[in-house]
Amino acid sequence: MNKLGLHANVWVAGWSHDECVRAVSQTAELGFDLIEVPALDPGSIDVDFTAKQLEKNGIGITFSLGLDESTDISSGDPEKLKRGEARLRDVVSIARDLNGSHICGIIYSAFGKYFQPPTQAGVEGSFDVLRRVAEEAAKSNITLGLEVVNRYETNVLNTAAQGVDMCKKIGAPNIKVHLDVYHMNIEEADMEAAILEAGPYIGYFHTGDSNRGYMGTGTIDLARAFKALVRAGYEGPITFESFSSTVVGQPLEGILGIWRNLWEDGYDLAKHAKAFTEVHLKSAHEAHKRGGAGLFR
Repeated sequence: MNKLGLHANVWVAGWSHDECVRAVSQTAELGFDLIEVPALDPGSIDVDFTAKQLEKNGIGITFSLGLDESTDISSGDPEKLKRGEARLRDVVSIARDLNGSHICGIIYSAFGKYFQPPTQAGVEGSFDVLRRVAEEAAKSNITLGLEVVNRYETNVLNTAAQGVDMCKKIGAPNIKVHLDVYHMNIEEADMEAAILEAGPYIGYFHTGDSNRGYMGTGTIDLARAFKALVRAGYEGPITFESFSSTVVGQPLEGILGIWRNLWEDGYDLAKHAKAFTEVHLKSAHEAHKRGGAGLFR
């Protein structure tokens, strides 16, 4: 059974005590199993305070982040590699202390637009760092998810096939592919085929829509995506992610190009996302059970 998650940026821009209370309590109130907390700045997360809120509300936690230019482990710069590894290890420590199950995102390069392709030496440096971090994460049963994103947010992983290839080359069992329908809608020739081919390498999944707003209001065939997940046998977390300038501030607003309000009521947005996901997952499971692959096209 897939655990359903909600990205904290639906509620808040940061992780102050007040923001933590609001995000955790409202996520739990809507019946989600976990909250995904951005860890762009690990030092902003008060572990003890967050632990109390999670326990009080009975939900789990995952983390996501993107490295920045100064911590880019795909850069080939030894100092940046050291800083990037230290950043990732800091997040592993926080996840360990909060019983977090996953650390996902652009953890293999900088989060932002590049103006030249990656070098082989740079990517291999990223492999080396991630092997070491994965070994530490495995001690606490933490999965690292390599998020496959669009060409404007990294030059390393833009397709599911590239993500699978990177997992194979790193060779750590707790490193998986993190897929996201928003990015797949931009980069994949066939989202369904990409999900099926990634299969057992998928460790985390983001839902949303092409406009980053309400699910079902964009151009993504979400019903087909859910059916592909069921066919692939995916049983990991499914987390809804959405951004609006109503909530997010800089630097995220600028990096993601969130220039207009696609929604203003995060509660209504999240409530709709959970219902939408549950209905489509149920339909996907029923179609698979009753009709097999023939009903998936």
